[in-house]
Amino acid sequence: MDLSNADMLRMFEQMTRIREFDERAGLLMEQARVHGSVHLYCGEEAIAVGVCEALNDDDYITSTHRGHGHLIAKGGDVERMYAELFAKATGYNGGKGGSMHMAALDLGIIGANGIVAAGLPIGLGVAFASQYQGNDRVTVCFFGDGATNEGAFHEAMNMAAILKAPMVFVCENNGYGEWSSAASTTSVTDIVDRAASYGIAGAMVDGMDIAAVHEASIEAIARARSGAGPTLLECKTYRYYDHVGRDFGMLQRDPDEIARWRARDPIKQWRKVLIAQGVFDANTADTITARIAADMDRAIANAEQAPDPHPDALYEDVYSESTV
Repeated sequence: MDLSNADMLRMFEQMTRIREFDERAGLLMEQARVHGSVHLYCGEEAIAVGVCEALNDDDYITSTHRGHGHLIAKGGDVERMYAELFAKATGYNGGKGGSMHMAALDLGIIGANGIVAAGLPIGLGVAFASQYQGNDRVTVCFFGDGATNEGAFHEAMNMAAILKAPMVFVCENNGYGEWSSAASTTSVTDIVDRAASYGIAGAMVDGMDIAAVHEASIEAIARARSGAGPTLLECKTYRYYDHVGRDFGMLQRDPDEIARWRARDPIKQWRKVLIAQGVFDANTADTITARIAADMDRAIANAEQAPDPHPDALYEDVYSESTV
């Protein structure tokens, strides 16, 4: 894998941007300043960035209820994202979608989805359209380990295999579905083993290592774009916080388990790599992090002061309207 210094620096910045965004989103939820729940991506940043850095600008992604990282990695604007959390008119969905339903079609972000596994058949439809149109675009579906036990996952995998759809299925296996461990709900230890059931390629990768994720993604995306069919990419990762918000004490985990995974933090690991390779020094890394943190604070201040949606917006962006 040949990454320039600029590539490696951008990947560090993107992971840091996701972390800083979500740490603040969790705090805003605790302060009851945003509407509804937020599902934080902290700990999983290497996956979104590693995959999206391998995509073209006009490729597509579908996201999940834990999807802020996917949007940022694909080029999402953090002020518009915060505005959506605040239910403001300047948000990505005009304040009507919230955390779990942000979309940005101009960036190829087909949409996040609050229904577990619902993004997979949607992504399949988009991939089939690309195949039919011959536009050379690839669709990546992000989903968690819990989604692999849903019928939509198996149906989408089967149909994608039959069609040789230009897709990459990215399973972010963080070990937990809501408050249940994957070991107690999933019949296989390695979800990638399910790829063989559908006759498609499968690869397992360390989801805390952005270089490993990126390299595996390049190969899977190239396979999809060449017409050789989809890949199931399982990324072993960890969710630092509870299912919803930061830490409400609902998920009981072994403190040693948390410590082991936090010791392998993807941002800290990548920072060490970049310092060792002379991309930057520790002071520069700290300066970048401080700058991104300040950007987030400004984005929150601007988003919170943005206008509320006009009441008439209730009737916009709907497929049908009752005349009764």
